[in-house]
Amino acid sequence: MELLDKLNWRYAAKAMNGEKVSEDKIERILEAARLAPTSSGLQPFEIFVIKNQEVKEKIKPVAWNQSVVTDCSHLFVFAAWDTYTAERINYMFDLTNKIRGFENEGWENYRQMLLSTYPQKNAEENFNHAAKQAYIAFTEALTAAAFEGVDATPMEGFDADAVDQILGLREKGLRSAVLLPVGYRKENEDWLVDLVKVRKPMEDMVTVIE
Repeated sequence: MELLDKLNWRYAAKAMNGEKVSEDKIERILEAARLAPTSSGLQPFEIFVIKNQEVKEKIKPVAWNQSVVTDCSHLFVFAAWDTYTAERINYMFDLTNKIRGFENEGWENYRQMLLSTYPQKNAEENFNHAAKQAYIAFTEALTAAAFEGVDATPMEGFDADAVDQILGLREKGLRSAVLLPVGYRKENEDWLVDLVKVRKPMEDMVTVIE
């Protein structure tokens, strides 16, 4: 019930007060994102945590001038791989073998299957797939922020190409997928703060097939 209470408390804050979120809370939110499940365990994304105010100021105009970009404590940028490569796939499989301390024939066969599939696909198709994995981690971060009593505002309203240029993402083989300003709500300037949360009734969303 505690988690559901926190999720009922959270909303997409439209104004933040600039108060800093403690680093221990930020670390736990990021750890939740790191622990998120991803397709084949590849974790095809990186998270950029922007504390630098000048960088936030550069991003704000290409994010519809939303004040939360500059008034947040930390701005998370979830950046997905621009494509899947043999090097990237092998890195995660080798890391798995190293951490687990053994090699498994079935796992190695699965590696070869991915190597013969993903790198041959269109880069845009691969990016779209990677971005979906980034969204899984993004959702975990959103939930963890609520659990920590920290506001977080999901943002797709931004010029991805411009953000990529500001952060030099393309040179790193990355493309921005979604932004997540985290901080604390500024209640006296947020029109959304006192409005009742509206969601579909459960019966309109969930179909149980027995």
